[in-house]
Amino acid sequence: MSAVRDAGVQGAGVVVTGAGGGIGAALARRFAGEGARVVVNDIDPVRTKAVAEEIGAVAVPGDASTIVAEAREALGGTVDVYCANAGLASPGDAFADESVWAAAWDVNVMAHVRAARALLPDWLERGSGRFVSTVSAAGLLTMVGAAPYSVSKHGAYAFAEWLSLTYRHRGVKVHAICPQGVRTDMLTAAGSAGELVLTPTAIEPEDVADALIDGIEADRFLILPHPEVAAYYQARATDPERWLGNMNHIQRKWETTEGAAR
Repeated sequence: MSAVRDAGVQGAGVVVTGAGGGIGAALARRFAGEGARVVVNDIDPVRTKAVAEEIGAVAVPGDASTIVAEAREALGGTVDVYCANAGLASPGDAFADESVWAAAWDVNVMAHVRAARALLPDWLERGSGRFVSTVSAAGLLTMVGAAPYSVSKHGAYAFAEWLSLTYRHRGVKVHAICPQGVRTDMLTAAGSAGELVLTPTAIEPEDVADALIDGIEADRFLILPHPEVAAYYQARATDPERWLGNMNHIQRKWETTEGAAR
């Protein structure tokens, strides 16, 4: 019997946002393949429909912040698993425009908050529900050249952590997925910083889906598709000066690469 079936997800109602491609599409395919009833969401209606038709799911296109009610209706009244996967890459430094910061915060953090607000009353009443947050290793560590992304992903991780510690005794399960580089359009959009930091160890979206399934089976909050991130996270916590020095070395290397490119 598969890990998902062992965890009671077969036949469950699953919503995956940002599922028009990349990690979201891989998650949707995996859940559907294991017998879940899936709602595919993406801001792009064409991509949403294409993935939904491929896997026999229901397409609910639109802003991930606003689709919980429609998704719940499409699943017959109950959402069992909600994958808050939609995200915005948002490169830039401290001088990035206010609109860039606002968009990163809205998509990467507040969309999760709004979904939780809509889901929690039902979950708490029946004593079960599963919230999956696609955070990124940037939420545990950081990412050079992407201040809005890094800061907002820290926020996404903090919110997932808060949900878990607050509601786990009431039956709400929470998982934070924190991969490094994944071969998706978002990695391509990361440009030279992504090529330097993420591409050398990049994995496939399907590997992230596998890691989530393993994490669900183990009932594990923190899911690390790149196991080495655990050591980086530990180093950041126990020796922040050394960790910051190492990250600054990467920053300077990136600046040199960028200068050569120009």
